[in-house]
Amino acid sequence: MAKKKGQASRFFAGALLVLLIVGLAGFGATNFGGRVTSVGKVGDTRIDVDRYARALTEELRALQAQTGQSISLSQAQQFGVDRLVLQRLVAAAALENETRRIGLSVGDKEVQRQLLSSPAFQGLDGKFDREGYEFALDRAGLSPAEYESSLRSESAANILQAAISNGIAVPDTYARVILDYIGERRNFSWTELDETALPTPLPEPTEEELRAWFEAHPDSFMLPPMKRLTYAWLSPEDVIDEITVDDAELQALYDERSDEYNSPERRLVERLVFGSAEEAQAAVEAMNAGEKTFEDIVAERGLALGDIDLGDVTRDSLGSAGDAVFAVPQPGIVGPVETDLGPALFRVNAILAARSTPFEEVRDTLRDEFAADAARRAVVDRIGELEDLLAGGATLEELSDEAGMRLGQLDWVDGQTEGGIAAYEEFIQAARAVTSEDFPEILELNDGGIFALRLDEEIPARPDSFENAREKVEREWRGNALAERLRTEADEIMKKLDGGASLSSLGLPVTVETQLTRNAFIEGAPAGMLEKVFALETGEAVVVEGDGTVVIAQLNDILPPDPEDPDLVATEKAIRDEIRQGLGQDALALFTRAVEQEAGISLDQAAINAVHAQFP
Repeated sequence: MAKKKGQASRFFAGALLVLLIVGLAGFGATNFGGRVTSVGKVGDTRIDVDRYARALTEELRALQAQTGQSISLSQAQQFGVDRLVLQRLVAAAALENETRRIGLSVGDKEVQRQLLSSPAFQGLDGKFDREGYEFALDRAGLSPAEYESSLRSESAANILQAAISNGIAVPDTYARVILDYIGERRNFSWTELDETALPTPLPEPTEEELRAWFEAHPDSFMLPPMKRLTYAWLSPEDVIDEITVDDAELQALYDERSDEYNSPERRLVERLVFGSAEEAQAAVEAMNAGEKTFEDIVAERGLALGDIDLGDVTRDSLGSAGDAVFAVPQPGIVGPVETDLGPALFRVNAILAARSTPFEEVRDTLRDEFAADAARRAVVDRIGELEDLLAGGATLEELSDEAGMRLGQLDWVDGQTEGGIAAYEEFIQAARAVTSEDFPEILELNDGGIFALRLDEEIPARPDSFENAREKVEREWRGNALAERLRTEADEIMKKLDGGASLSSLGLPVTVETQLTRNAFIEGAPAGMLEKVFALETGEAVVVEGDGTVVIAQLNDILPPDPEDPDLVATEKAIRDEIRQGLGQDALALFTRAVEQEAGISLDQAAINAVHAQFP
């Protein structure tokens, strides 16, 4: 037993060595005939090469986790990752150096507490594993005294850091100004003017007016860039009629997928095992007497229903209990039943009937699936032949004539051309990338089809004709004419409001909003209306243009934040925490920079380069 424990300890210590402590242990770099142990120091505090190597490794792993790609050190250096890591280590060393200078430390009990509570050094029993601890440190080239001294220094630095960053008081005025801005409320009225509000309808535009609008706004009526493409396309549907399928192949496919079409009766079952048959029988009697429910008995055993749920089972999967459980005609309690685990009660929650689908019922479906799969394989099998034709100088037209590919031409506009082959993402990507210098190549589609394309002509953006754009021209002319008429109506209303009238006194349909904050949402209101309302003084009004509408809003009241609003209370706490955190980080950064300058920083670039050289 002791031997097994020792083996387990070494296994977990080895994992710990790789993941947490060692990282790149042994990165100590040999330089000019001597062994370099640090990449620099702040004051009297060294930055070990292993510490720098581990920090670089952790940063690379974090980048790889974020991007999902393997990132080399040379790639990371292009983004300054190595400099950021070194800056963090210099800052940490500066704080550790300062703790030594001012005599700040932690006692042996705190070091012991951290060691004993660290999951990294716990064995299978959840307790501190001395053997695994010493084994891991030995592999890392550290003695317990060295590691514990490092732990003591880091703990003291953490205390100093917390004292600086957490000892910042948030000025009440600062927090209150922000809170007042967020929580301030407004009462206002607003009315919306649309085409129905005009005293006379919009006139119909004349041909001259439309042409004048078209000529005055040429940038609005440009045709987008276009590629004129020729393509050859072969899809599984093109060859599916050539596929022959016999019943023997379908029968084999049916047999292979028998589980999809035929399944025995199944039941949703829970199993509660007891220590003795007497305990199980007592539980049954308590349920029969109505004294307890099945859930009560499960809870008494310290279990949850999820702990005893067997899920979807067949008769055979229950072993010796299968016959008893499957004998009941409806859901309910079965047992006690003797099982390999002991006497047990089973609760049947649902009965799933056996299912049998004969071959004849699915023959046509299988035939379609088989033929479609065979057609996809047939298309793929022709890729080599078609590539050889293209390599031999065959054109897309010749691929159509000699290999039966569908030939087509397409005026393709990125983001606008839809349907047919242009609906495939693979074709879209190829169409975007193709140039007049490219030779056609066989590319695959996600449904098993293949294609090749050629750029015949690249047509730049160009002015549309008036006749082709006439509908858009008229739509824009009407929009502009409506906006001008609505602005005129709004100006008349604003004159009355400036003269002391209120919106509600003008006989307009008015909506009244009360106690709205800046982040409120008003359905149907144009974008930016609330922001403009909050810029008003009491009694002032503003015009806000929307899409085919104009809104006039008049401010009625300016209200302070609601002190009883629970959301505002939570917001105030969040604001204070954020301010405190920001000020604390700024204070810590300034303090760290000061102690770095006072202690002095020296870096060994040769040692740093030697560490970098160890990375792939």
